[in-house]
Amino acid sequence: MSEPADNFQPPPPPPMPDAPTPAPRPTKLRPIGIACFVIGLIILGLSIAKVLPGVIGSGGGLAFLGIVLFGLSFVPLPVIENAGAPMSPVQKLLGIFYEPSNVFRNLRAHPRWLAPYVVVTILSLVYTIAFTQRLTPEKIVNYRVDKVAEMPAPFTPPPDRIETMRTDGVDELKNPVRRVGSVISLFVAVFCFTAIVSALYMLGTLAFGGRMNFWQVLSTLFYAAVPIIVIQKLLGLVLLYLKSPDDIHPILGQETLVQDNLGVLFSPANHPVIFVLATAIGILSFYGLWLKATGLKNAGTRVSSNTAWGVAITFWVIGTLLITGLTALFPSFIS
Repeated sequence: MSEPADNFQPPPPPPMPDAPTPAPRPTKLRPIGIACFVIGLIILGLSIAKVLPGVIGSGGGLAFLGIVLFGLSFVPLPVIENAGAPMSPVQKLLGIFYEPSNVFRNLRAHPRWLAPYVVVTILSLVYTIAFTQRLTPEKIVNYRVDKVAEMPAPFTPPPDRIETMRTDGVDELKNPVRRVGSVISLFVAVFCFTAIVSALYMLGTLAFGGRMNFWQVLSTLFYAAVPIIVIQKLLGLVLLYLKSPDDIHPILGQETLVQDNLGVLFSPANHPVIFVLATAIGILSFYGLWLKATGLKNAGTRVSSNTAWGVAITFWVIGTLLITGLTALFPSFIS
C-alpha cells in the first residue's frame, strides 16, 4: 500500500444553511397591556373604596385585558416571503364590502385588527345606548328582572334579591360612572371573546389539515364581522326610531331589529326553540358564514376551500346549538 501524502487535507465541510429568521412578536402590545392592567387596578381600587362605586367588574375586566394583551405579545406574527405592501385601514374597511378576498389576502402577511375592532365595538355601543334611551332603562330592567323571577327552581333568586337586581339594574343604565364602566366592559368583552374564538378557529383549521397563524385568524374574524355589524346596527338604528317602543322586544331587540331570517315565521312566545333555530337561517347569517370561509381560505398560509368551509360551518353549527340549548333551558326570556 502506498503511504498517504504528507500534505493531504480533508475536504471542507459543506456550508451550513442559514438559520431561519425568528418570527417577530407584536411587542407594541406590551406597554398597552401594562397600561390597561395598571388603570384597571386603579379603577378596581377606587370602586372598592366607594370613590367610584359600581365599576368593580369594569376595573377587573380592564386589568384582565391588560394581562391578555401582554400574554399575546409573545405570540409570533406570521412570516410571509415576498409580501406586498399593507393596505391602509380605510382601504380594508371599505374593501371588505366589495373585494373581501383581496383584503383577506393582505391580512395573510399584515394581520392588523385594531381598525375593525374599534368599528365593531363603537357601532355596537352606539346602538346599545340608543336602544336603552328609546325603550327607557326602567322598561328594559323590569322586563329582564320579571323574567328572572319566573325562572324555575333552583335558579329563582329570593324576593329581596330580585328587588335589589331591579334597583341596581336601573342605576347601572342611568348612572354616568357605571355607564362609562359599561363602555369599558364592552371593549374588554369584544376583544376577549374574539380572541378565544380565534384560538378555537385556529385549532379547527389545524384539525382540518390547514395551517394558520393566530393573528391571521383574529384579524380575519374582526374584518369578517364588519359588514354584518354595519348592516345590523345602522339599519337597526333606523328601525329603532321608526317603530313604536311598545312593538320592540326588550331582549330580542338589543342585538338588532333587522329581521332577515326565518324567525319571522315563528312566535318566540309559543315556539322559542324553533324560533331560535329559524333565526340562524337568514341572509346575514349566510353572508357572515361566507365571509369567514373566504377569510380563512385567503388569509391562511395553507388553507383549502374545503378546510375553510368545514371550519366555518362547524363553528356555526356549534354556536347555533349552544344558543338553542340556552333557550331550551330559559325559554321565558324571549317570550
